[in-house]
Amino acid sequence: MRSPRTFGRTAIAAIAAVVAAGVALGVTSAPVGASTPGVLISAVAQADGWHGMSGGSVIEYWMPGSDGTPRPASGALFVPSGAPPAGGWPVMAFDHGTSGLGAGCGGQADPVGSPFRRGRSTQDEMMRHTVEKGFAVVAPDYLGLGRFDTGPHPYLEIGTEATATIDLVRAARAARPELSRTWGVIGASQGGQAALGTGHLQASYAPELDFRGAIAIDPESDVEKLLPLTGPGIPAIPKTEDWMSFYVSILAGLRAARPDIDVNGYLTPLGRSVLDDIGTECSGKIIERVRGLGIGDLLARPLSDERMRAALDAYMTVPTSGYDAPILLLLNATDTVVPSPLHAALVAQFVANRVDFQAVVGTEKHTQLNQQMSTALDEFLARNFAVPSQP
Repeated sequence: MRSPRTFGRTAIAAIAAVVAAGVALGVTSAPVGASTPGVLISAVAQADGWHGMSGGSVIEYWMPGSDGTPRPASGALFVPSGAPPAGGWPVMAFDHGTSGLGAGCGGQADPVGSPFRRGRSTQDEMMRHTVEKGFAVVAPDYLGLGRFDTGPHPYLEIGTEATATIDLVRAARAARPELSRTWGVIGASQGGQAALGTGHLQASYAPELDFRGAIAIDPESDVEKLLPLTGPGIPAIPKTEDWMSFYVSILAGLRAARPDIDVNGYLTPLGRSVLDDIGTECSGKIIERVRGLGIGDLLARPLSDERMRAALDAYMTVPTSGYDAPILLLLNATDTVVPSPLHAALVAQFVANRVDFQAVVGTEKHTQLNQQMSTALDEFLARNFAVPSQP
């Protein structure tokens, strides 16, 4: 891993030096003074053309890990050209979709040479569109997926997805004072789940900021209700390696985040071997590793006991009440990656709990937007953020 580059003050330089030494030795504990979430480690400007934009920077910062201890994380920042409006550029966080479990797989802070490629052009296009609308955009790698090897990414752990997002907003504002305290979040697939988790957590976690709303495109939800139905005896099903890669990534992430649960105790020797193998890999290699395997090959006993159910709920459940800002759901009724009945269940729960949300339904593939959905997205931004025209 690269050592963090310094950014000005002696205190930050000292922190960076300690982090560099720790990474070289395989140590991930934080130095004294790094315990405040959102503290900036470094901000390094990038050449024009990075992610197809200008005004980009790599941001390195501190966030809490799954156990609450400080961990270094990374992300990208893009700022519009020209003079900022009065009050500064509003900030939009962009939460990316599934990319794997290993360092470098996030693809936001260091896409050059990153093994993660799938979906990059579409995600970059959405970020460019948001910058063109007059937002500064921040894009977290998430814990474990960026420039620091802090162990396997806790895949779909909604808490660390949210803190990675919020703390990047804090760090970006420390790096660039022309950024406003007004902000929101958008995400697709895993990023849609992360966006909803962010929208729910921000009021208590970052009350100093002015959060205006969340946009979730085909978000993962309610999968934790399905996982306890799985167990030994479920055979391999042809052409389901994509879904199997999600399944093993959830288990690997839970194993990393919750060692008290003893995930290995639910696995066959092959299952433990698979999770060991994928902990440093990106999506493509994870898919290849599970090709031809079934759930029954991996599980020695069902995931149905109360302890596992409670752990999965705490780890990945999307909140369905308690939001204090509006939500836009962009959902495809023909989605097969996150099956559309799960989208319907999320909508029903939001309705039952009187959440302030709007849902726009399309018939495209997973995370693709039709014209009606794209229009709803732009109208949501204009309505809730009052974004000024570009100078």
